[in-house]
Amino acid sequence: MIILRERSPDISGSVACTVDGLPIATDLAHERGDQTAALSAALLSLSRRMADIAGKGVLEETLVSASAGFAALYPAGPTIVLAVMAEPGTNLGLLRLEGRKTAAALAVIAQRNT
Repeated sequence: MIILRERSPDISGSVACTVDGLPIATDLAHERGDQTAALSAALLSLSRRMADIAGKGVLEETLVSASAGFAALYPAGPTIVLAVMAEPGTNLGLLRLEGRKTAAALAVIAQRNT
């Protein structure tokens, strides 16, 4: 996931976790990887439900915009979620491109290991 930071300098950290909230890998600058993983899994579940209820198709991403930056969540296949933290002023197009690309790569890896 360090490659993700190299491709987009505004990314401040990321965590990959199972849809049950168990962390797989993290490079967050703070020590809240477990909490971030658990909340990411919960938000993924809620976001998928919202997309379904709203009739908007399959969830592609969830973006949380806050005063000090962004948190973006990407489903990585059926069993993994990728959460990416980014700084204020981040190029959201680049964040989306790199987040989706990384999530797709994680999904392939997870598929191979099942």
